[in-house]
Amino acid sequence: MLEHLVRGDIRDIAISGIRQMANRVAQYKDVLSLTIGQPDFPTPQHIVDAASRAANAGKTVYTPNAGLPELRDAAAAFVRTKYGLDYRGADETLVTVGASQAIDMALRTILEPGVEVVLPGPVYPGYEPLIRMCGAVPVYVDVTGSGFKLTAELLEPALTDKTRCVILASPSNPTGAALSPEELSALAELLSRRDLFVISDEIYSELVYDRPHASIAAFPGMRDRTIVVNGLSKSHSMTGWRIGFTFAPAYLTQHMVKVLQYNVTCAASVSQYAALEALTAGIDDALPMREAYIARRDYAYERLAAIGFDVAKPEGAFYIFPSIRRFGLDSTTFAYRLLDEQRVAVVPGSAFTALGEGYIRLSYACSMETLGAALDRLEAFVNSLR
Repeated sequence: MLEHLVRGDIRDIAISGIRQMANRVAQYKDVLSLTIGQPDFPTPQHIVDAASRAANAGKTVYTPNAGLPELRDAAAAFVRTKYGLDYRGADETLVTVGASQAIDMALRTILEPGVEVVLPGPVYPGYEPLIRMCGAVPVYVDVTGSGFKLTAELLEPALTDKTRCVILASPSNPTGAALSPEELSALAELLSRRDLFVISDEIYSELVYDRPHASIAAFPGMRDRTIVVNGLSKSHSMTGWRIGFTFAPAYLTQHMVKVLQYNVTCAASVSQYAALEALTAGIDDALPMREAYIARRDYAYERLAAIGFDVAKPEGAFYIFPSIRRFGLDSTTFAYRLLDEQRVAVVPGSAFTALGEGYIRLSYACSMETLGAALDRLEAFVNSLR
C-alpha cells in the first residue's frame, strides 16, 4: 500500500456530508429523501431531441476548448437578456463541465498558496476542498445572524492584505437566501476599492422567487474583478448533461481557458448542442419549474413553522434550512435518527461547514406528495422528542 504517498491535502479531504447521507439512505428501501439538490423534473423534451439530432448528425467530436462559438454567443445573450450582464461570447465566455468544474477552473487560475478566500458560512461544501487544493486558506464569515446573507458590514472585517477572492453564492445552497440589489450594491462599494477577485456562483439564478435575480457583476467597478459562474443543471433540469459557464473579462478568460484545456479539453459535444437549444428555444423553460418550487417552498415553510421549527423563508433555490437547536440534538444525530426511526432523509447542517451545526437542510426538489408525507413523518419524529 502506497497511500502514504498520496498528497496529504487530498487524504485529508472528507467525502461531502451530502453524499455521505445519500449513501446512508441507500441502505433502506422505503425512504422519503429530501437530500440531493437535483430537480425532479425531466429535461425538457425539445432539448433531448436537439441532442439526439446532434448525435445522429455525427456532431460527436471535440469542440473548441472554450466551447462551441454559437453556444458561447447564446450564453452571453442569455445573461444579457435575463440579468443585464454584458459579456462577449468570443473571448469572455467559457463552456465548462458543469458549474463545479467552472469553480475549480476559476480558483486554479487566481489562487496561490497562502492567499485567503472569504466566503459565507454555512455554505455549499464544494468550495473549501478546491480552495485547499490550491494551497489557499478559506476564511468563513458567520451569516447565521443576518438571514444567511453575507453583508458588507460582516464582510469588511474579514478582508486582509492576504484576501485574494470572495465567493458569493446567491441564491444560496443550503439556505435559499438571495442577495437583493441593495445588498449587492453595498458589497460592490466595499469590494470595488480592493485588489481582489469575486467568484459569483449564480447557478440558481433562474430560481429566484420574489424579485428578479441580480448579479454583482452588473454593479459599478465589479465587472473587471468578477467571475460569474452559471449553468443549466438547475434552470433546465440538466444535471447529468454537465454544462456550466463562466463569464469574465477577457484578460481573465484567456488564462482560465488554459486550465480548461489541460483539465477536460472541452465539454461534451452533444451536451453543448443540447445547451444551445436550452438557451435559445428554451430560454424560459425554468418558469413552470419555478412556479412549482414556489408552491413547495410556501408549503414547506408553513408546515415547518407550524411544527415548531425556527425557520427563514427561502428567497430562491430549492432548499430550506430550519434550526433544530430547540430539540437538543446535534444535526448529525437528528438526521440519522430521523432516517432510522421515520425513514426520512435530510442533510445535517454540519455538512455545510461547522457554522451549519444546529440546522438541517431539506430539499423540496420533489413532488408535493413526497414533501407532504416527509413532513408528516418529520412532525411525528419531532413530537417524539418533546
